[in-house]
This record gives sequence, C-alpha cells and structure tokens, in this order.
Amino acid sequence: MKVFRWINIILILAFLSSCSSGGTGGISEIFPSLATPTPLPTAHVTIIPAPDAQAAVTAFLQALQKDDFETMYALLAQQSRDVLTLEDFSQRWNTALNEMSASSVEFAVNSSLITPYKAEVGYNVTYKTVLAGDLQRNIVMRLVIEEGAWKVIWDDTIIMPELAGGNVLKMEYSVPARGDIYDRDGLPVVSQADAFAFGIQTDQIDLEMQGALTSELGKLCGFDPEYIKDQIEASGPGNYLPMCEGTREEAQRLLAISPGGLVISDEYNSRYHFGTGLAPQSVGYTQLISPEQLNSYRRLGYNGSESVGQSGVEKWAEEYLAGQHGGILRVVGPNGQIVSTLGQSTAQPADSIYLTLDSNLQKYAQRSIEFFRGAVVVMEVDTGRILAIASAPDFDPNYFEANNPNAGGANLLTEGALLNRATQGQYPLGSVFKVITMSAALESGLWTKDSPYDCKYDFTRLNEVLHDWTWSHCQDRIAGGLFCDTSDSIPSGLLNLQEGLMRSCNPYFWEIGWDLYTNFDRGSDIANMARAFGLGAPTGIQQVEEAAGQITNPATTLDAVNQAIGQGDMQVTPLQVARFTAAIANGGTLYRPQIIEKIQPIDGDPKLVFRPEANGTLLLRSENLDILREAMQMVTQDPRGTARFNLRGLQFDVAGKTGTAESGNGKSHAWFAGYTLNAADTGLPDIAIAVIVENIGEGSEYAVPIFRAMVETYYYGSPQRIFYDFGPIGEPPYTPTPFGGGNGLP
Repeated sequence: MKVFRWINIILILAFLSSCSSGGTGGISEIFPSLATPTPLPTAHVTIIPAPDAQAAVTAFLQALQKDDFETMYALLAQQSRDVLTLEDFSQRWNTALNEMSASSVEFAVNSSLITPYKAEVGYNVTYKTVLAGDLQRNIVMRLVIEEGAWKVIWDDTIIMPELAGGNVLKMEYSVPARGDIYDRDGLPVVSQADAFAFGIQTDQIDLEMQGALTSELGKLCGFDPEYIKDQIEASGPGNYLPMCEGTREEAQRLLAISPGGLVISDEYNSRYHFGTGLAPQSVGYTQLISPEQLNSYRRLGYNGSESVGQSGVEKWAEEYLAGQHGGILRVVGPNGQIVSTLGQSTAQPADSIYLTLDSNLQKYAQRSIEFFRGAVVVMEVDTGRILAIASAPDFDPNYFEANNPNAGGANLLTEGALLNRATQGQYPLGSVFKVITMSAALESGLWTKDSPYDCKYDFTRLNEVLHDWTWSHCQDRIAGGLFCDTSDSIPSGLLNLQEGLMRSCNPYFWEIGWDLYTNFDRGSDIANMARAFGLGAPTGIQQVEEAAGQITNPATTLDAVNQAIGQGDMQVTPLQVARFTAAIANGGTLYRPQIIEKIQPIDGDPKLVFRPEANGTLLLRSENLDILREAMQMVTQDPRGTARFNLRGLQFDVAGKTGTAESGNGKSHAWFAGYTLNAADTGLPDIAIAVIVENIGEGSEYAVPIFRAMVETYYYGSPQRIFYDFGPIGEPPYTPTPFGGGNGLP
C-alpha cells in the first residue's frame, strides 16, 4: 500500500510539473493515451486600463485657465449638455469670473474616489482677483464614464461652493475719478470738466452776424472762418453742423455774443481735452469700453461702464490714470438677499500725468501744419525730451466723449486723422538722408571733406540718365519763358564733400553710392550707417505707438544710388529723424524719446520722473562728426546753402539739411531736419526739429518756414515772419508761384 501511495504522488507531481513548465515532456509522455491529437489554442487577453479621472479634471481646469469654454463644455457629460447650452455654460463662467475680477486661476488636483463607472475628484482652486483678494476653495467634481472616457457632471458649485441653490456673485464697485494730464508747466491738457457743445443751425443764421459767428467759432474751434462758411453753404438750410466744445472760460466771448444760428448745448461733464486737443494723436483719447474689450477690463476690476484709453498716453498710462478700483464681492441669493461677503478692497485715487510738452510750442506746431498733411517733432538734443509733436490732419478727442452732444462728430474725422504721422508715418527721407551717406563716405576713409566733384546737371553711370535738382529748376524756368541764370537753375559746379551737402548735389551722392557698391564692394556701408543712426528700428518711445521704418541693403547698382539720396525702398519716421538730428547736435548720443515728465500721485513723491536714457551712439569719429556739423551749418548760413533763403534774418544760429523726397504719388514730400546752437547765449537747452509736409513740393519752400517758426516760437513765444509761399502760421497757405522759394532743392 505504501509503495502504491508513493507511486501516485510521483505521478501527480510529474503531471503538475509538466503543466506548469509548458515543456514537451508532460502528461502525454507519461500517459500517451491521454494526449490530444492537435494542440489547444492559446488565449491572449488585452487588459484595457481604466481612464484617469484626475487627468480629465486637470484638462478641464487647464482649459479654464485659458478661458477656453468650448473645450470645457466638450468635457461635460451628455446629461449636462442636454440641459445646458455652450452659450449658457460660457456665460455662467464669464459672469462669475468677471464679477470676481479674476485675473488668473490656479489649481491643484489632490484626491479621487473612483468606482468602475463613477468618480469624485477633489481639487483646490484659487481665483486671483483684483478687487477681492485670493479666493481659495476646495471643490469636489463628479464624473461619469461615457464611451470609455471620464466626463464632468455640471454643477454651479464647480465654480464656487457658495453658488449652490441659485446663488450668484455680485461686485459692488467703487470707481475713482480718472487722473488729469498736464503739460510740463502744469497747464491742463486733459481733465474732468464741465463743457458746452457748439454747433450751427443753418436755417437760423442771422446774416448780419454771420461774420461774428464764423470768426468766433473759428477762434474757439481752431477752424478757418472760410472753412466754416464753406460747410454752411455745402450743408444747405435746415441742417445742424457740429463744431466743437468749450468750457465756460474758453467760450466766454462766444457765449456773450451768441450770434444767430449758434446752438449751445446744456452744460455737461466730460473727460475734456482743452483747446480741442493738444497733440491728440500722442496724448490719445478715451472711449467707453467696447463689447470686445469688456471681459478683459472686467477681469482688471472695471465695472464695464468706464471710458478707457484707446491710444497714445491715455492708453499707455491707463494703469495710472484709472487709479485703483475698489469693490465688495458678495454672494447674493435668488431673491436678492445678501448671503455672505467674500472679499473687498478700497479704491485708491488716480495719478496725474505731466507731459514733457510745452503747450505754446505744441499749439504753434499744430497750427503750422494744420492746412497740410505732415508732422513736426521738437526734441531737446541732450535729453530726448519731446517738447512738441504734431501730426496733421488732427482731430478733436472730445468727439469721443459719450456725454458730448456732438459725439457724432467723430463721423466727420478727416481721413487719416487718427494716424500719428510723427511716429507712425513712414516716408522716404530724400536729401536729408545725405547726412548719413556723407557719414558713411567719411568713415570709409575713401572720401575726405575736401574730396572734389564737378556737380553737373546729369549723372550718367547708369543705363538711364539721372538729373540733378538744378536741371529740374532749369526746365521749369524754360517752360515759363525764362533763362536758366539763377543759382537754383544752373549746375553747382566744382564742390568738395561739405559743399556737396550744402548744395545738396545729387550727382555727388549718387557717385558715392555707386562707388561703394561697384568699385569697393562696400554696398552695405550706407545702410549700416543708417541703422547706426537709428533708422529701420523703433526709437523706444514706448508711451506712443510707433512704426519701425525700413532700411535694406541694396541689391543692385540702382538700389545703391537711390539709397544714397534717401530714395528707393527706405522708410523713416519723423521721430527717428528728430532723434538722429539731436544726436548729431549733442556729439553722437541717441536718446530714447520720451513724452512723460512725471507721474504724480495725490500724495507723496512721483512714481516716475523723467530721466534721459541713452540707447545708441552714432558710428562717427569725432573729427568726422565735426565735419558733418560744419556742412550742416553751411546749409543754413552760406549764401548758396539750400536753406539760407528762408532763414535770412533769423537771429539764432541753426544747422540742418533740406530734403525733397519723391513720394511715388503726386508731388514730393518736403523735409527739413535741423537743430539750434544757442544754449550758451540763451540759457535754454538746444533743440532738434524734424518737419515733413506731404505731397507739397520742395523742402526749402515748405519745411524750412515751419522749422523757422518753431525756432522763433521756442525763443520768442510765437512765429515772427510771414512767408510768401507758405503763408502766415495758422492761416491757409498762399497759392505758390513757380519760383517763390528762391533756393529750391531736392
């Protein structure tokens, strides 16, 4: 029996060993009769892991951080989407986040309870709010399995537990008054003020008082009386013409006269721009928050009914001018009862902005170009401080004030008036660019100030003949039945390099561009010098929108000669030109232009005070910079200098360069860039001035008079001279005659 028992044990062990090892010598070998005729199939089972519920919650909350409500909605369970549309879902989140003034959301998923078909995931969420502080909550999100994925069961408590039972969030806002803007001397530029809107009812005009009506409105609104008369005639009887706005003090005389046809609104309170707008494109304007901006501003603590900066300083300084909003965030029940208070903050008053602008200089800068399209920039040479920055056509920022009865006047804005031509206008520079070409020539070592060139009518290096500006003047005189016997109509003759700049000899500078490109394999020298002068890149002004312009390396000989005289594909802004002109004057330092003098809170020290910031250097050795400055003084002082004619009698020393840039569309653009040299005698900082007048003619005839007007205003307080072609500052220009300018130039 024992032997038989041991035999059974051995057989069983052998059987188990064979089964577990999977070897060939198994039970079939021991018991051949039990072997199967064919092997049994092997079963392969794929195990599908359960989806990660925490990952689904993480995806939902990450989408929340991006305000990606569409993705969040797609993660909802079908049962939730059946009773809640995407629009309703998005609105609930937007409303809650806006009421909180939530600037950002942080979260951490920290626990989960999962069964095969349901899950509960706990997470911590922190709403970083502007007005109510950090709101931190521990929340449990419920999920279900749908089509192999976890989906969220919607509940308002996912936003915040306090929203159970139909409760909502409500913010009670405290909004400080918007800060004021002043000029450098503390004169108001923009402030909250009571004002009147003025207009004309054309069928009520007293013809005997029409002169007084147009004259007084012209003074108040900055319009030419003839322009107002034209508007009346064009409008016809029975129509209302919006004009402008004014405070009681500004409109005192007009209010006293009250001529027939004048319509005066009820006095209203507004964000008021004095004098119909000082430097409106640079100071900017405010407007009610638009629907597209609403969510962004609500998250910053605005209630949505405010006017905010839309451009210029008003936009750049929004944080300072708006002050710190205050608010109390509450949970409110379905019946309007207050359930609890979640957080609160106290409003802080706004700061005031002081600009670097000189109101008087700015006023005359705007008047000098109001009948043209163009720009004027006046800058201190040693600091980058902007004293005046004008762009024409301009506009009245008061048109954008919601309380202004003339607000519809915004529809009357001249096309292009919102463009800041001083910082965003991009133009070919014309012959002003020759100061850069001359600098590149001197630095190359291939030319000296005495290098000679015979400046004739024509330049014949290319397949086509190019003509000097004197040739064009000669053709004009011939067409008028005259002889080419004046200094602006005969070739300039033998010149050295400084005289070439003084006479603005095109062939001389074409020759430099051609030579560098063709003979010396230095075709990029001029472009590189232009970049060193700050062209082709933003100036860094920051407080005002600006364009970068464009400087490219020439690809052909024609590109090279065109670039040498400031033509071709180059683009510059007047601000860039004023900046490098200042650098020439100050010894080579490029300063960042600035328009903010200080930001002043109601109490305490200023938050920001103007400080000069050097951000570049001209690549000119001191001896070459001196040669350039001498040549620029010759432009204004030598009897043959191209700017001399319209600077005769000016009591102050100035230097500069004229330019007449082909626009490709109509007449040429008139340029002048120059600076003063009188700091030692006057005690006033020297200034650099850049002027462009679009599609008008030659720089000597139109840009130089504006330059002179700015210099005289800076030293005397107002322009001192009336120009024949240009006309009085602030009045329409006279009709130019063919030869009124005397020393025209390219």
